[in-house]
Amino acid sequence: MKLIQEQNDIKLYLESSSIINFENQSIIEISTLLSGELNNEVDIIKKVYHYVRDEIKHSADISGHIVTCTASEVLKQKQGLCIAKSHLLAAILRYLEIPTGFCYQRLYYNIGETKYVGLHGLNAVFLSASKKWIRIDARGNKSSVNAEFSIDREQLAYTPQPIIGEVDYPTIFAEPNKAVINVLKKYTNTIDVMKNLPSKLKS
Repeated sequence: MKLIQEQNDIKLYLESSSIINFENQSIIEISTLLSGELNNEVDIIKKVYHYVRDEIKHSADISGHIVTCTASEVLKQKQGLCIAKSHLLAAILRYLEIPTGFCYQRLYYNIGETKYVGLHGLNAVFLSASKKWIRIDARGNKSSVNAEFSIDREQLAYTPQPIIGEVDYPTIFAEPNKAVINVLKKYTNTIDVMKNLPSKLKS
């Protein structure tokens, strides 16, 4: 799938915001720790990816009820839903001056006996050496999910099935989806968030 850069200005994929708040001291500290003495861009991205994927737990996987949204909240609580984790990954990489955007998939999932449809969040990062975007998914692995870092062959957490109405959106957004942010801010329980996630991206 050909990825589409929403904004022409690459600098917009480096900005801080109230959600991607990389001026927060905790974000600065973890960014500095993870990058260490690494000089290679790909090595830095891979190190940050593995940290967010493996050390920050997906709230649903640990039956967590805390709703996190901003990058610093996700880092502090060490947990978040996929979309929240994408905020932290973006914040760390943007602090390290690596352009990072937001991508979404429309997926079906079960909560108990009920099936829901909602947006799944992941990231795209720009590789300056090869002048290309790649998508990475730091959702967190489990028996049914095996996402890996790769610059050559995309291996995300999920592969949407168009035949059942799932969608893999090609756009790389410079900012997180506002409708998703509104849901994260409105509800105080992760189950309620998952039940009320937008079912598609609005055009």
